[in-house]
Amino acid sequence: MKKSLILVLCLICAASAFAGASKEKASPDAPVLVVYATDSFLSEWGAAPVVFPIFEEKYGIKIEQRQGGSAGEIVNLAIMEKGKAGADIIIGVDNNLLSTVLKNNLFIPYKPAGLENVKEDLIFDKSYHVIPYDYSFFSLVYDSNRIKNPPKSLDDLLDPKYKKSLIVMDPRTSSPGLGFLMWTVKCKGDGYKDYWKKLMPNVLTVSESWSSGYGLFTSGEAPMVISYTTSPAYHVEYEMDDHIKTVVFDEGNYMQTEGIGILKNAPHMDAAKKFMDFVLTEDFQEALPLTNWMYPVIDIQLPASYISAPISEKPLLLEADDIDKNLDSWLSGWLESTLGK
Repeated sequence: MKKSLILVLCLICAASAFAGASKEKASPDAPVLVVYATDSFLSEWGAAPVVFPIFEEKYGIKIEQRQGGSAGEIVNLAIMEKGKAGADIIIGVDNNLLSTVLKNNLFIPYKPAGLENVKEDLIFDKSYHVIPYDYSFFSLVYDSNRIKNPPKSLDDLLDPKYKKSLIVMDPRTSSPGLGFLMWTVKCKGDGYKDYWKKLMPNVLTVSESWSSGYGLFTSGEAPMVISYTTSPAYHVEYEMDDHIKTVVFDEGNYMQTEGIGILKNAPHMDAAKKFMDFVLTEDFQEALPLTNWMYPVIDIQLPASYISAPISEKPLLLEADDIDKNLDSWLSGWLESTLGK
């Protein structure tokens, strides 16, 4: 994201954190909660600077942030540590990682207070090892000043008139990159490799992360990018500009739901359970639309800017077992189709 945009976000989130939390923090000898979370959640413009101080003041529990990174990186670290690092919870495990955390027995099952307020179709783990806290849909985001008639389906994206017009992310290192790959697998089945071969002439670059790819988009390098249906709300909220738009595709949009879980050997189990309960309260949920830029999982009033963030009526998902069995093969097929490896 451009430096000016990041600065605005930092200032706004800092102000929100100050307004939302007590001036007093947990005392030095207070109970501790050790958190692993994604970089986006922990960043200065993410949800952590807003919700962590509220939790610390409300419960008298000090939060220690020990690890950031992508969701996949954090999960892999927890698997390697085998519960020896002293972490209590992981924030940011999405539906595409569910099979990995269940197979490796990382979390305990826990049904937090307030779970009855979560929409049933958002509870992607019926064993309650991972509890959802926000969601959105991967989508095509475009600059309406440059694209007047945007693609409305995956097949439309193949039109030669969009040559070198699209930025995508690497599914090995980016959640949106993986989500877009899952989207093509869901819609094209075994034909996803052929689809990617046909798509590549229209791809300007494959970025390592969402932030680098979206930064190229906002700087004008390409008029289209893979992001979220919620992305345009950011531009309306903080730039007061609605020329960045999204598309709900005819065949539906692939859904991402982010969740949180308590690690099996959490040394601060009581504190971890309190935080799980806190996640489904309005104090936490109301912070998400303007920090994580995702929809909350309980019914709260969304900011006015979310009028530009449509919810897909055809959410697409792959079964956790299918992902577990086929992910390595899908990634290999993607590499072969896009990079010739």
